[in-house]
Amino acid sequence: MPVQTSRRPSADATRPPVGGAAAIPPQSRGGRGGGSSPAKRPRRKDPLWARLTVVFGAVLMMSSGVAIVGSKALISQATGDIAQRNLLGEAGKSDAEGGASLDGPIDMLLLGVDARERWAADDVRSDSIIILHIPATHDQAYLISIPRDTEAQIPAFKKSGYGGGTDKINAAFQAGARNGGGWEGGAQLMAQTIKRMTGVSFDGAAIINFGGFKNVIDTLGSVRLCVKQEVKSHHMSYVNGKPMWNADAKKTGKTMTPVVHKKGCQQMEGWAALDYARQRYGLTNSDYDRQQNQQQLIKAMAKKATDKGMLTNPVKLQQLIKAAGKAFILDTGGVPIEDFVFTMRGVTANELTMLKTNNGTFNGDGNGKEVLSAETLEMFQAVKQDKLAEFVFNHPEVISSRK
Repeated sequence: MPVQTSRRPSADATRPPVGGAAAIPPQSRGGRGGGSSPAKRPRRKDPLWARLTVVFGAVLMMSSGVAIVGSKALISQATGDIAQRNLLGEAGKSDAEGGASLDGPIDMLLLGVDARERWAADDVRSDSIIILHIPATHDQAYLISIPRDTEAQIPAFKKSGYGGGTDKINAAFQAGARNGGGWEGGAQLMAQTIKRMTGVSFDGAAIINFGGFKNVIDTLGSVRLCVKQEVKSHHMSYVNGKPMWNADAKKTGKTMTPVVHKKGCQQMEGWAALDYARQRYGLTNSDYDRQQNQQQLIKAMAKKATDKGMLTNPVKLQQLIKAAGKAFILDTGGVPIEDFVFTMRGVTANELTMLKTNNGTFNGDGNGKEVLSAETLEMFQAVKQDKLAEFVFNHPEVISSRK
Protein backbone atom coordinates (compact mmCIF):
# COMPACT_ATOMS: atom_id res chain seq x y z
CA MET A 1 0.00 0.00 0.00
CA PRO A 2 1.25 3.53 -0.68
CA VAL A 3 2.49 5.49 2.30
CA GLN A 4 0.05 8.16 3.45
CA THR A 5 1.77 11.49 3.73
CA SER A 6 0.92 14.12 6.27
CA ARG A 7 -0.74 17.36 5.27
CA ARG A 8 1.40 19.15 7.80
CA PRO A 9 4.33 21.35 6.71
CA SER A 10 7.61 19.53 6.23
CA ALA A 11 9.96 19.20 9.19
CA ASP A 12 12.13 21.98 7.81
CA ALA A 13 9.27 24.39 7.22
CA THR A 14 9.05 26.93 10.03
CA ARG A 15 5.93 28.95 10.68
CA PRO A 16 6.72 32.61 11.28
CA PRO A 17 6.42 33.43 14.98
CA VAL A 18 3.42 35.51 15.97
CA GLY A 19 4.22 37.98 18.74
CA GLY A 20 6.24 37.16 21.84
CA ALA A 21 9.00 35.75 19.65
CA ALA A 22 11.83 37.50 21.44
CA ALA A 23 11.45 35.28 24.48
CA ILE A 24 11.78 32.06 22.48
CA PRO A 25 15.21 30.62 21.71
CA PRO A 26 16.38 31.20 18.12
CA GLN A 27 16.34 28.21 15.81
CA SER A 28 19.93 28.65 14.74
CA ARG A 29 22.94 30.04 16.53
CA GLY A 30 26.14 31.64 15.40
CA GLY A 31 29.36 29.65 15.40
CA ARG A 32 27.91 26.52 13.77
CA GLY A 33 29.61 24.82 10.86
CA GLY A 34 33.17 25.24 12.01
CA GLY A 35 32.78 27.84 14.75
CA SER A 36 33.04 27.10 18.43
CA SER A 37 29.93 25.88 20.23
CA PRO A 38 28.46 27.99 23.05
CA ALA A 39 29.64 27.06 26.52
CA LYS A 40 27.59 24.28 28.06
CA ARG A 41 26.32 24.47 31.61
CA PRO A 42 27.20 21.47 33.77
CA ARG A 43 24.55 18.75 33.64
CA ARG A 44 22.80 18.62 36.99
CA LYS A 45 21.51 15.43 38.54
CA ASP A 46 18.06 16.95 38.97
CA PRO A 47 17.42 19.69 36.39
CA LEU A 48 15.15 22.49 37.50
CA TRP A 49 11.53 21.64 36.86
CA ALA A 50 9.54 23.04 34.01
CA ARG A 51 6.85 20.47 34.17
CA LEU A 52 3.62 21.60 32.74
CA THR A 53 2.41 23.35 29.66
CA VAL A 54 -0.25 25.99 29.64
CA VAL A 55 -2.09 24.57 26.69
CA PHE A 56 -5.08 24.69 29.00
CA GLY A 57 -4.62 28.41 29.33
CA ALA A 58 -4.55 28.79 25.58
CA VAL A 59 -6.83 25.94 24.57
CA LEU A 60 -8.68 23.79 27.08
CA MET A 61 -9.29 26.37 29.81
CA MET A 62 -10.53 28.83 27.22
CA SER A 63 -12.77 26.37 25.47
CA SER A 64 -15.21 25.88 28.32
CA GLY A 65 -16.04 29.58 28.26
CA VAL A 66 -16.28 30.11 24.53
CA ALA A 67 -20.06 29.95 24.38
CA ILE A 68 -20.27 32.77 26.93
CA VAL A 69 -17.31 34.83 25.80
CA GLY A 70 -18.53 34.92 22.23
CA SER A 71 -17.17 34.43 18.76
CA LYS A 72 -14.09 32.97 17.14
CA ALA A 73 -12.98 36.55 16.53
CA LEU A 74 -12.61 37.10 20.27
CA ILE A 75 -10.65 33.87 20.60
CA SER A 76 -8.38 34.97 17.77
CA GLN A 77 -7.80 38.32 19.48
CA ALA A 78 -7.01 36.67 22.82
CA THR A 79 -4.50 34.25 21.30
CA GLY A 80 -2.88 36.60 18.80
CA ASP A 81 0.40 36.88 20.69
CA ILE A 82 1.03 33.14 21.04
CA ALA A 83 4.08 32.06 19.04
CA GLN A 84 3.37 29.28 16.57
CA ARG A 85 5.91 26.90 15.09
CA ASN A 86 6.06 23.44 13.56
CA LEU A 87 6.68 21.30 16.64
CA LEU A 88 5.65 17.95 15.19
CA GLY A 89 7.35 17.56 11.82
CA GLU A 90 6.70 14.05 10.51
CA ALA A 91 4.84 13.02 13.69
CA GLY A 92 1.71 14.90 12.67
CA LYS A 93 -1.34 12.88 11.70
CA SER A 94 -1.39 11.56 8.13
CA ASP A 95 -4.33 11.95 5.77
CA ALA A 96 -5.35 8.38 6.65
CA GLU A 97 -5.48 9.40 10.33
CA GLY A 98 -7.53 12.52 9.69
CA GLY A 99 -4.78 14.94 8.70
CA ALA A 100 -5.64 18.52 9.55
CA SER A 101 -9.30 17.72 10.20
CA LEU A 102 -10.57 18.21 13.74
CA ASP A 103 -13.71 16.16 13.22
CA GLY A 104 -12.25 13.05 14.88
CA PRO A 105 -10.20 12.48 18.04
CA ILE A 106 -7.59 15.09 18.95
CA ASP A 107 -4.17 14.19 20.35
CA MET A 108 -1.73 16.82 21.59
CA LEU A 109 1.83 16.50 22.86
CA LEU A 110 2.55 18.74 25.84
CA LEU A 111 6.21 19.34 26.72
CA GLY A 112 7.65 21.14 29.73
CA VAL A 113 11.23 22.34 29.37
CA ASP A 114 13.68 23.93 31.77
CA ALA A 115 15.64 26.86 30.43
CA ARG A 116 17.37 29.97 31.71
CA GLU A 117 18.69 32.84 29.60
CA ARG A 118 22.27 32.03 30.52
CA TRP A 119 21.98 28.44 29.31
CA ALA A 120 22.62 27.35 25.74
CA ALA A 121 19.35 26.97 23.81
CA ASP A 122 20.42 23.55 22.57
CA ASP A 123 21.26 22.18 26.04
CA VAL A 124 17.72 21.61 27.28
CA ARG A 125 15.87 18.38 28.06
CA SER A 126 12.11 17.94 28.21
CA ASP A 127 11.48 16.26 31.54
CA SER A 128 7.71 16.72 31.36
CA ILE A 129 6.05 14.68 28.60
CA ILE A 130 2.26 14.58 28.62
CA ILE A 131 -0.20 13.36 25.99
CA LEU A 132 -3.61 15.01 25.91
CA HIS A 133 -6.28 12.85 24.26
CA ILE A 134 -9.73 14.16 23.37
CA PRO A 135 -12.09 11.56 21.86
CA ALA A 136 -14.10 12.24 18.71
CA THR A 137 -17.08 13.23 20.88
CA HIS A 138 -15.07 16.27 22.03
CA ASP A 139 -16.66 16.17 25.48
CA GLN A 140 -13.90 14.53 27.53
CA ALA A 141 -10.14 14.90 27.94
CA TYR A 142 -7.45 12.56 29.25
CA LEU A 143 -3.91 13.29 30.43
CA ILE A 144 -1.22 10.60 30.22
CA SER A 145 2.36 11.27 31.37
CA ILE A 146 5.31 9.38 29.89
CA PRO A 147 8.05 8.71 32.50
CA ARG A 148 11.14 10.82 31.80
CA ASP A 149 13.52 7.87 32.31
CA THR A 150 11.76 5.48 29.93
CA GLU A 151 14.24 3.79 27.62
CA ALA A 152 13.53 4.78 24.04
CA GLN A 153 14.82 4.20 20.54
CA ILE A 154 15.41 7.74 19.35
CA PRO A 155 15.47 7.95 15.53
CA ALA A 156 18.11 9.76 13.51
CA PHE A 157 17.34 13.45 13.01
CA LYS A 158 18.99 15.21 10.07
CA LYS A 159 18.09 18.71 11.25
CA SER A 160 20.41 18.48 14.27
CA GLY A 161 22.85 15.92 12.88
CA TYR A 162 21.79 13.31 15.44
CA GLY A 163 22.49 9.78 14.23
CA GLY A 164 19.93 7.98 16.39
CA GLY A 165 20.40 5.72 19.39
CA THR A 166 19.02 4.33 22.65
CA ASP A 167 18.62 6.69 25.59
CA LYS A 168 16.15 7.95 28.18
CA ILE A 169 13.23 9.51 26.38
CA ASN A 170 13.79 12.96 27.88
CA ALA A 171 17.09 13.09 25.96
CA ALA A 172 15.20 13.15 22.64
CA PHE A 173 14.44 16.85 23.04
CA GLN A 174 18.08 17.72 23.61
CA ALA A 175 19.21 15.56 20.67
CA GLY A 176 16.83 17.39 18.35
CA ALA A 177 17.66 20.84 19.72
CA ARG A 178 21.45 20.64 19.36
CA ASN A 179 23.44 22.13 16.47
CA GLY A 180 20.87 24.85 15.82
CA GLY A 181 17.80 22.59 15.85
CA GLY A 182 16.38 24.69 18.69
CA TRP A 183 13.21 23.96 20.62
CA GLU A 184 11.39 23.31 17.37
CA GLY A 185 13.80 20.53 16.45
CA GLY A 186 13.70 19.18 20.00
CA ALA A 187 9.92 18.91 19.94
CA GLN A 188 9.92 17.30 16.50
CA LEU A 189 12.37 14.58 17.52
CA MET A 190 10.49 13.98 20.77
CA ALA A 191 7.22 13.61 18.86
CA GLN A 192 8.81 11.18 16.39
CA THR A 193 10.28 9.15 19.27
CA ILE A 194 6.90 8.90 21.01
CA LYS A 195 5.17 7.96 17.76
CA ARG A 196 7.68 5.16 17.23
CA MET A 197 7.23 3.95 20.82
CA THR A 198 3.43 4.19 21.17
CA GLY A 199 2.03 4.43 17.65
CA VAL A 200 0.30 7.72 18.52
CA SER A 201 0.64 10.64 16.10
CA PHE A 202 -0.52 14.15 16.87
CA ASP A 203 -2.81 17.00 15.86
CA GLY A 204 -0.84 19.59 17.80
CA ALA A 205 1.79 20.29 20.42
CA ALA A 206 2.80 22.87 23.00
CA ILE A 207 5.98 23.82 24.86
CA ILE A 208 6.28 25.99 27.92
CA ASN A 209 9.17 27.11 30.07
CA PHE A 210 8.44 26.97 33.81
CA GLY A 211 8.83 30.75 34.26
CA GLY A 212 5.84 31.36 32.04
CA PHE A 213 3.88 28.71 33.86
CA LYS A 214 4.36 30.48 37.18
CA ASN A 215 3.07 33.70 35.58
CA VAL A 216 -0.17 31.97 34.64
CA ILE A 217 -0.72 30.69 38.19
CA ASP A 218 -0.02 34.17 39.55
CA THR A 219 -2.58 35.59 37.13
CA LEU A 220 -5.13 33.12 38.47
CA GLY A 221 -4.17 34.23 42.00
CA SER A 222 -3.81 30.78 43.55
CA VAL A 223 -4.84 27.18 42.96
CA ARG A 224 -6.32 24.63 45.35
CA LEU A 225 -4.21 21.49 45.63
CA CYS A 226 -4.60 18.47 47.88
CA VAL A 227 -1.16 17.26 48.94
CA LYS A 228 -1.20 13.47 49.28
CA GLN A 229 2.12 13.11 51.11
CA GLU A 230 4.21 15.68 52.94
CA VAL A 231 7.40 16.55 51.10
CA LYS A 232 10.32 18.85 51.86
CA SER A 233 11.37 21.01 48.94
CA HIS A 234 14.61 20.03 47.28
CA HIS A 235 14.86 23.44 45.63
CA MET A 236 13.54 26.22 47.88
CA SER A 237 13.93 27.59 51.42
CA TYR A 238 12.60 30.48 53.48
CA VAL A 239 14.87 33.35 54.48
CA ASN A 240 13.20 35.76 56.91
CA GLY A 241 9.87 34.26 55.85
CA LYS A 242 10.50 34.84 52.15
CA PRO A 243 10.66 31.83 49.77
CA MET A 244 13.87 31.75 47.73
CA TRP A 245 15.77 29.37 45.48
CA ASN A 246 18.36 27.57 47.59
CA ALA A 247 21.22 28.96 45.52
CA ASP A 248 20.01 32.51 46.14
CA ALA A 249 19.21 31.83 49.79
CA LYS A 250 22.77 30.63 50.44
CA LYS A 251 24.17 33.89 49.11
CA THR A 252 22.35 35.86 51.81
CA GLY A 253 24.33 34.13 54.56
CA LYS A 254 21.17 34.09 56.66
CA THR A 255 19.34 31.19 58.30
CA MET A 256 17.56 28.98 55.78
CA THR A 257 14.34 27.17 56.73
CA PRO A 258 13.29 24.45 54.27
CA VAL A 259 9.98 24.85 52.46
CA VAL A 260 7.75 21.92 53.45
CA HIS A 261 4.53 21.10 51.61
CA LYS A 262 2.18 19.75 54.27
CA LYS A 263 -0.33 16.99 53.66
CA GLY A 264 -3.90 18.17 53.07
CA CYS A 265 -5.90 20.47 50.80
CA GLN A 266 -4.81 24.09 50.58
CA GLN A 267 -4.64 27.19 48.41
CA MET A 268 -1.20 27.66 46.88
CA GLU A 269 0.35 30.75 45.35
CA GLY A 270 2.21 30.38 42.08
CA TRP A 271 5.66 29.79 43.55
CA ALA A 272 4.37 27.17 46.02
CA ALA A 273 2.26 25.28 43.47
CA LEU A 274 5.16 25.24 41.05
CA ASP A 275 7.63 24.08 43.69
CA TYR A 276 5.30 21.34 44.94
CA ALA A 277 4.70 19.99 41.43
CA ARG A 278 8.41 19.74 40.70
CA GLN A 279 9.34 17.61 43.71
CA ARG A 280 10.26 13.95 43.26
CA TYR A 281 12.85 13.30 45.98
CA GLY A 282 11.16 12.10 49.14
CA LEU A 283 8.02 10.90 47.35
CA THR A 284 7.14 7.21 47.62
CA ASN A 285 7.08 6.65 43.87
CA SER A 286 9.45 9.46 42.92
CA ASP A 287 8.82 10.73 39.39
CA TYR A 288 5.54 8.81 39.10
CA ASP A 289 4.09 10.69 42.06
CA ARG A 290 5.42 13.89 40.52
CA GLN A 291 3.64 13.08 37.26
CA GLN A 292 0.33 12.80 39.10
CA ASN A 293 1.03 16.06 40.94
CA GLN A 294 1.69 17.75 37.61
CA GLN A 295 -1.57 16.51 36.16
CA GLN A 296 -3.35 17.56 39.35
CA LEU A 297 -1.99 21.08 38.97
CA ILE A 298 -3.17 21.35 35.36
CA LYS A 299 -6.67 20.35 36.42
CA ALA A 300 -6.60 22.77 39.37
CA MET A 301 -5.66 25.60 37.02
CA ALA A 302 -8.43 24.71 34.58
CA LYS A 303 -10.97 24.55 37.40
CA LYS A 304 -9.85 27.86 38.93
CA ALA A 305 -10.09 29.62 35.59
CA THR A 306 -13.58 28.24 35.01
CA ASP A 307 -14.97 28.78 38.51
CA LYS A 308 -13.73 32.36 38.89
CA GLY A 309 -15.05 33.66 35.58
CA MET A 310 -11.61 34.08 34.01
CA LEU A 311 -12.94 32.53 30.81
CA THR A 312 -16.12 34.60 30.61
CA ASN A 313 -14.33 37.94 30.74
CA PRO A 314 -12.41 38.82 27.55
CA VAL A 315 -10.10 41.22 29.43
CA LYS A 316 -9.16 38.64 32.07
CA LEU A 317 -8.82 36.00 29.39
CA GLN A 318 -6.32 38.13 27.51
CA GLN A 319 -4.40 38.68 30.76
CA LEU A 320 -4.15 34.91 31.19
CA ILE A 321 -2.89 34.33 27.67
CA LYS A 322 -0.45 37.24 27.93
CA ALA A 323 0.97 35.75 31.12
CA ALA A 324 1.88 32.56 29.26
CA GLY A 325 2.71 34.10 25.90
CA LYS A 326 6.40 34.85 26.34
CA ALA A 327 7.28 31.30 27.31
CA PHE A 328 4.60 29.48 25.35
CA ILE A 329 4.92 27.94 21.88
CA LEU A 330 1.96 26.26 20.18
CA ASP A 331 1.48 24.07 17.12
CA THR A 332 -2.10 23.42 15.97
CA GLY A 333 -1.12 21.56 12.81
CA GLY A 334 -1.85 24.52 10.56
CA VAL A 335 -5.38 24.91 11.91
CA PRO A 336 -6.23 28.45 13.12
CA ILE A 337 -6.09 28.59 16.91
CA GLU A 338 -9.65 29.86 17.12
CA ASP A 339 -10.90 26.82 15.19
CA PHE A 340 -8.85 24.51 17.40
CA VAL A 341 -10.27 26.07 20.55
CA PHE A 342 -13.83 26.25 19.28
CA THR A 343 -13.76 22.54 18.44
CA MET A 344 -13.01 21.72 22.09
CA ARG A 345 -15.54 24.08 23.64
CA GLY A 346 -17.41 21.17 25.25
CA VAL A 347 -14.43 20.11 27.37
CA THR A 348 -14.13 21.53 30.89
CA ALA A 349 -11.98 20.83 33.93
CA ASN A 350 -14.64 18.47 35.27
CA GLU A 351 -14.25 16.29 32.18
CA LEU A 352 -10.46 16.06 32.58
CA THR A 353 -9.36 12.53 33.60
CA MET A 354 -5.80 11.91 34.79
CA LEU A 355 -4.28 8.53 33.95
CA LYS A 356 -1.23 6.66 35.27
CA THR A 357 1.41 4.80 33.29
CA ASN A 358 3.11 1.64 34.61
CA ASN A 359 0.58 1.48 37.45
CA GLY A 360 2.17 4.57 38.97
CA THR A 361 5.55 3.08 39.84
CA PHE A 362 8.90 2.04 38.38
CA ASN A 363 8.69 -0.71 35.74
CA GLY A 364 12.10 -2.28 35.08
CA ASP A 365 13.16 -4.63 32.30
CA GLY A 366 15.36 -6.76 34.54
CA ASN A 367 18.46 -4.77 33.63
CA GLY A 368 17.59 -1.72 35.71
CA LYS A 369 16.13 0.18 32.75
CA GLU A 370 12.63 1.62 32.77
CA VAL A 371 10.20 0.52 30.07
CA LEU A 372 6.49 0.91 29.39
CA SER A 373 4.44 -1.99 30.72
CA ALA A 374 2.20 -4.14 28.53
CA GLU A 375 -0.87 -2.48 30.08
CA THR A 376 0.49 0.98 29.32
CA LEU A 377 1.26 0.07 25.70
CA GLU A 378 -2.29 -1.28 25.45
CA MET A 379 -3.54 2.06 26.80
CA PHE A 380 -1.66 3.95 24.08
CA GLN A 381 -3.11 1.59 21.49
CA ALA A 382 -6.54 2.55 22.82
CA VAL A 383 -5.58 6.21 22.34
CA LYS A 384 -4.64 5.53 18.73
CA GLN A 385 -7.91 3.68 18.10
CA ASP A 386 -9.98 6.26 20.03
CA LYS A 387 -11.15 3.59 22.46
CA LEU A 388 -9.60 5.05 25.60
CA ALA A 389 -12.91 5.40 27.47
CA GLU A 390 -13.55 1.69 26.98
CA PHE A 391 -10.00 0.87 28.12
CA VAL A 392 -10.32 2.98 31.27
CA PHE A 393 -13.67 1.34 32.10
CA ASN A 394 -12.03 -2.08 31.91
CA HIS A 395 -8.83 -0.93 33.68
CA PRO A 396 -9.96 1.49 36.43
CA GLU A 397 -6.58 1.09 38.16
CA VAL A 398 -5.02 3.47 35.62
CA ILE A 399 -7.05 6.42 36.93
CA SER A 400 -5.01 8.76 39.14
CA SER A 401 -6.14 9.11 42.74
CA ARG A 402 -5.23 12.82 42.88
CA LYS A 403 -8.14 15.16 43.58
